[in-house]
Amino acid sequence: MKSSFAFLRDHIAPAMVAFAIVLGLAQLDFVQRFENVTLDRRTVWRAELQPDYNPLPIVIGIDDLSIEKLGRWPWERKVHGQFMVYAARAQAAVIAWDIIFPEPDTANPKNDVALVQGTDWARAHGTEVVFGGFTFDDITPETKPGLEAMNPLTQPVAKIEGDIQRVFGGKYVAPPIEELQVAAPYGMVDTPPGFDGSRRAVPLLVRVTDRVYFHFSMQAVLQFWHANPADVRVRLGDAIYVPTKDGERRIPIDEAGRYFVNYRFGYDLAHKGGYWWVVDAWQKAQAGEGRGWDVRGKVLVVGQVATSLTDNGPTPFSGQTPLVLVHANVVDNILRNDFARRASTPWVWFGGVALSIGGLAVFSKRRLAAQGAFALGVPLLYGLIALYAWVGFSLWLPLIWPVLGFASVQVFMISRRLIAEQRAKAEIKGMFGTYVSPALVNRMVESGQKPQLGGVEENITAYFSDIQSFSSFSEKLPPERLVELMNEYLTACTDIVQEEGGTLDKYIGDAVVAMFGAPIALPDHAYRACVASQRVHQKLGELRGKWKAEEGKWPEIVWKMQSRIGLNSGPCVIGNMGSRTRFNYTMMGDNVNLAARMESGAKAWGAYTMCTDTTKLACEKHGGDRVIFRALGRIIVMGRSQAVPIFEIVGLKETIPQPTRDGVAEFEAALAKYYARDWNGAIEGFKRSVELEPNQPGKTPGVKSNPSLVYIGIAQQYAASPPPANWEGVYVMTEK
Repeated sequence: MKSSFAFLRDHIAPAMVAFAIVLGLAQLDFVQRFENVTLDRRTVWRAELQPDYNPLPIVIGIDDLSIEKLGRWPWERKVHGQFMVYAARAQAAVIAWDIIFPEPDTANPKNDVALVQGTDWARAHGTEVVFGGFTFDDITPETKPGLEAMNPLTQPVAKIEGDIQRVFGGKYVAPPIEELQVAAPYGMVDTPPGFDGSRRAVPLLVRVTDRVYFHFSMQAVLQFWHANPADVRVRLGDAIYVPTKDGERRIPIDEAGRYFVNYRFGYDLAHKGGYWWVVDAWQKAQAGEGRGWDVRGKVLVVGQVATSLTDNGPTPFSGQTPLVLVHANVVDNILRNDFARRASTPWVWFGGVALSIGGLAVFSKRRLAAQGAFALGVPLLYGLIALYAWVGFSLWLPLIWPVLGFASVQVFMISRRLIAEQRAKAEIKGMFGTYVSPALVNRMVESGQKPQLGGVEENITAYFSDIQSFSSFSEKLPPERLVELMNEYLTACTDIVQEEGGTLDKYIGDAVVAMFGAPIALPDHAYRACVASQRVHQKLGELRGKWKAEEGKWPEIVWKMQSRIGLNSGPCVIGNMGSRTRFNYTMMGDNVNLAARMESGAKAWGAYTMCTDTTKLACEKHGGDRVIFRALGRIIVMGRSQAVPIFEIVGLKETIPQPTRDGVAEFEAALAKYYARDWNGAIEGFKRSVELEPNQPGKTPGVKSNPSLVYIGIAQQYAASPPPANWEGVYVMTEK
């Protein structure tokens, strides 16, 4: 139950809340503007990826060359009448005039007659013609005489379902002149910009007061299909249904009768030829100088494209696009059944939430690199999918709010991870700050390695130290003075251990127990432990001088304080050990016990730092010959059956004087004779080395013996009572 609640709290709830918020933000205009920009970019890329696209309609542009050849715009209307004759002879299917003829040519009425005659001739020879009108609110027939009411021949849409008050329109309409209304149908050329100024949706239906009429583009399509407008059904919020000889065609629209334009081509692709190009080509064909132009079965959309004219506006292709291209794209879409589709918002939302939940569950505990790859890779992949969906299938996948939603989940996940890491760092510092040096704690934090608590096997060096004859200190010092002394001593020892990378395990009275190599692995843990032991002895020498200088404060026993240190390296169990309510980060195992025996056994050998051969070999591997060792023999400690080679750490190379080095050489030579049962030779050798021992009873404070003196006694015993024949130089310890 708890795990289910935790999953809901940590994964499901954050993803759902994040996507709910961004989905709400997606309804704001400024977010939709960014979304439209991304769609525009995809639309341009799609057009660039299909340079051989062949639009069904042909844009006949009133371009700069045509104005140069045919004179200043507007041209006489008889030119357009002749143009329709050319087009009809070339068997064009439809001529759609995105040019408004709202008023008669009073200066030369014959021009209107020529325009009407050209229209009648074209229609009589199988080429349909569509003219344009437009709606308005601010101009009225009273303020601009000559504007006509809607011609009865252009009927309003009869079969319409839905709230027509939502349909775009105006109070009045400026239709073509009355003669053109009689000659051919017309539609409204209005292409109102969206909230961001761009033409993205075109009203295929236009309302005038309480009546709804077809748009210019829709009227051109109806004429191409030879469809009867009276049979067309309109369902606002669904589609326009047009019966044709090939079956009913469906054109999707929204609640306001708008069609979302699936832009396929721009000016360069649609502008097959200017107005002059058409006239010139036909005239040359008539003179036998060419084949004319092939527009058989095509819809010709005639409109202004010259830079000096004003019928331009923003589209996905540019900020100043000839608006005749909007009509051409709409006609092309409808004739091809090439409609844009919007992805279902609930499904996109659900997919984003599901992906985010999966990411939270899988990557929240992975490495930061994996999480970063997921956080960056998913939006990139989704962007590529959105591009492919639009280019290949005209499916509009929203880009901004899903990416924002996913990004907000990633921000939440990363923030939560940072908080968790900060807490983990604080936990690590709190847990180990009193045991290890600040530098080592920082290394643990930076490494990102969370200590594996509960018991793991690690290769470490165990460190035990104890004060020689500590019980005598307790007898001669009052409690408060003893505490002061121990605090000063233990602080010095602990600081050195931590400076060398060691971890404090515990204090046992005057004893210091530490480990090198955990909780952070240290390849040179043995070397560090050996160096730390010698630094402790050096520091204790400084403290003895300080205490002696404080005359009257400390008794003589304090001036002569000595500590023994035992080291051993090998696999040990490291972890939190104890009860469920109280535990300690500590070490356990046979190698830990052996290190303790090295500390206690050092007393029997007159040494102050004793270690096993594993520590010596590991130290020399990383520290070379800096640490000077002296072989003390092979012993069997209590509780073990195997002999262990033991060594004394004499000191550091840079601090040992030459006589001490000579003494070590004499000692090891005598030890070789000792193993060879040359008792007298060994005794003589040890007597020579005893004079060179660094620790001399009566001279060195607190020293009562040394290894040379110990071996003189052992060799004298064996000289008097030799060991058995199978003796291999092993000494059995009878005390801990």
